[in-house]
Amino acid sequence: MQASNATLYCQVEWEGLRAACVYKPVAGERPLWDFPDGTLAEREVAAYEVARATGWDLVPPTVHRDGPYGPGMVQLWVEPDPDIDLVALSRSDDPAVRRMAVFDAIINNADRKIGHLLPPGDGHVYGCDHGVCFSVDYKLRTVLWQWRGKKLTPEAVEALGRVGTALRGPLGERLGELLTSAEVDATRRRVEMMLKHRIHPYPPEDWPAVPWPPL
Repeated sequence: MQASNATLYCQVEWEGLRAACVYKPVAGERPLWDFPDGTLAEREVAAYEVARATGWDLVPPTVHRDGPYGPGMVQLWVEPDPDIDLVALSRSDDPAVRRMAVFDAIINNADRKIGHLLPPGDGHVYGCDHGVCFSVDYKLRTVLWQWRGKKLTPEAVEALGRVGTALRGPLGERLGELLTSAEVDATRRRVEMMLKHRIHPYPPEDWPAVPWPPL
């Protein structure tokens, strides 16, 4: 698979059940200037944990496992519908895509490309590639800016409330195993800020607002 970091298409098996998955070993992570080395796999798992807390099922099941090339992230493979125009989807007002925009604001996603949207064709939209998230600095970089400054939907406010509650309990403890304490605190503050103002965030003024390439 083509990717900036080592990304392998694999199979997992458990009690006779088999499924396709994506395996990203830590050893294959490319060093980045703005994220600590060897932390991308944990950030992917952390994103899944936050996605679960929203109640929206936005990220395929993701775990940290030891594989053929060492420890890394393993995520259930989701096959996108090839008939869906991802560019049009990313520019639409689809509620599923809007949920993804809220989720990205929570995790401070620095790389939401069009190709990171996975619509299986049943109306749902999953997201993948969350290795560069949870920075303590505001780095939101996404193709989903169509709701910037707009009022959050009631369901988004409810989801943020669920995440905020979970961050004070099990989710906060789990993220503490995957991220630094400063990154967990920054995630809490982002949720609190969004609940206070109840609008979609604006693009950062000192950081590129759209990833390159956007696809």
